[in-house]
Order: sequence, then structure tokens, then C-alpha cells
Amino acid sequence: MTQTTEHTIDIHAPAGTVHGILADVTAWPQVFQPTVHVEYLERSGNEERIQIWAQANRETKTWVSRRVISDRSITFRQEVSAPPVQSMGGEWIVEPLSSDTCRVRLLHDFTAAAGDLDWVERAVNTNSVTELAGLREIAERAGRSELRLSFEDTIDIAGSAKDAYNFVNEGDRWSERLPHVASVTLREDTPGVQLLLMETRAADGSTHTTESVRICRPSSGIYYKQLRLPALLSMHVGYWRFEEDDHGQTQAAAGHAVEIREDMIGQILGPQAGVTEARDYLRKVLGGNSRATLGYAKDYAEQQRA
Repeated sequence: MTQTTEHTIDIHAPAGTVHGILADVTAWPQVFQPTVHVEYLERSGNEERIQIWAQANRETKTWVSRRVISDRSITFRQEVSAPPVQSMGGEWIVEPLSSDTCRVRLLHDFTAAAGDLDWVERAVNTNSVTELAGLREIAERAGRSELRLSFEDTIDIAGSAKDAYNFVNEGDRWSERLPHVASVTLREDTPGVQLLLMETRAADGSTHTTESVRICRPSSGIYYKQLRLPALLSMHVGYWRFEEDDHGQTQAAAGHAVEIREDMIGQILGPQAGVTEARDYLRKVLGGNSRATLGYAKDYAEQQRA
């Protein structure tokens, strides 16, 4: 039997702004708390086929969906669902209420395996409420772009993408290989989907613990989202990418996208610090750790070739 749900929220932002956020699925990990990673599989006109990895009741699931984008709505239908979901589809509808406000309706229809309907319904309801709240927060804070920071560091490696990828993929060995990692625990119940619990050591000797879901795409990239964040951040997603050329040389990249918790800046960085200081601090610390990891990955990959 098909179940249906509808969730609604009013947003103090123009309908076009909100629709644009919904249309750009590659940014969803930065907008929607449950979404870990999204990839386009096909795109043609206003139709697209995508693969999504997202949290559902604290489990990481992946599915393939087709979407049709129109001026005021986006319909979606899962082509390949993740058990216990048997089928799922729905629609995002953006209704203008005025020039600078709109109402968003999120519709779902779904079926589930016998005995699992409650699990699916709970996941749909929880994620829908969370996603709509995240959508409203992003749309209404569109003018506070300074709280968001994205950057990338790259390195050239005289070695294979496979070996550099393997170094980063083997996160369970990071405490042996990386000086800034104090301890680490890695779980991979589903191949290519990792849960990484890591204690990172700062320059002053202090440590903080993060928990991340990592989507591993051998040997091209690892995409992650932090579920447990440092106190200064309200969002952190990132990636490791590896591209090998025809001569066996690899360019490796580490990227970050974060959102700063403005209310924590003074507590973490001191009463005189502001958003500018927080941005500089995050670029230095996160970038420094990533560049160090890339350097060790470079050494490892080049040693494998030697």
C-alpha cells in the first residue's frame, strides 16, 4: 500500500532564491543535514538523473532518482531505491506568497517492505522536517555569505592515483601515519561507505573529536560530511580527489566547505575575534591538516613506484 506525506514551511526569501537552492543538488550536502554526497549521472534539459547518499535513521543509504525541474516545482522518482524502501517519489513545490516570501511544500509517496513501513515513515518525516528547516535557514541567511568558507589545496604526485587514494582511504591507519591524528576508529559495514571517528591534535596540544561519513569512489575520490563537528562549525563537508594523467602523474586535491558558528567565535578565538579572524583560522587549520595529509599521501604513492 502506498503511503503519502506532506510537509510545509514558510520562508522569508524570494521563491526564485529557494527554487535555485533546490535545483542545485551538488550543494545539498551543505544545505540539508541528512545529505552526505550527490552526483549527477545524466543531465538533459530540465531532466536529470542523480545518485544521492544520505542519512536515514542514522544509517547511510544511497539511491538513484530522476528529477524533472519546472519553474515552480521539482518532481522526483527513485529509480533504484535502498531497502527497506521499495518505491518512493514526490515533489518540491515553491509557492510565492509575496515578492520576498514563499511557501515550500514537500510531498512524498512511498511503499516499504513488509514490517518496515514504520522505519521508512519515520525516516521520511524526520528528514523532511530537517531538510525544510535547513532550506529556510540557508535561504533566509543568503546575505550572510561571509559565514561560509570554501577552499581547495592541491599537490602534484609522481605516483599513481590508486596509491594516493589508498593512503587516504585507509583512515584506520591515520593515527600511525599522520602526526595531527591522535586516535581514529573506522567502520565500513557497507563497502565504500565509512564511518570515521577521529581525535585531532591541534598545534597547542589540545584535541577535538569529529565523526564523519565518507563515501569512497576508488580510486578517484572520497567525499565526506562531519556528523559530529568542532565547536566553531555548524557544517563541514569536504573531499579528496585524485586524477591521474596519461603519464602516470597524479594531481590530488583536498577541499572543504564550512559554515561558521558566529556565536562561538569569541569563546574559541577570544573576545576580540570576529568573522574575519574565524575565516583565517579555519583556512589555516583545516588547510594545514589537509596539506599535511596530501604530503604524506604523496610520499606514500611515490615510494610505491620507486
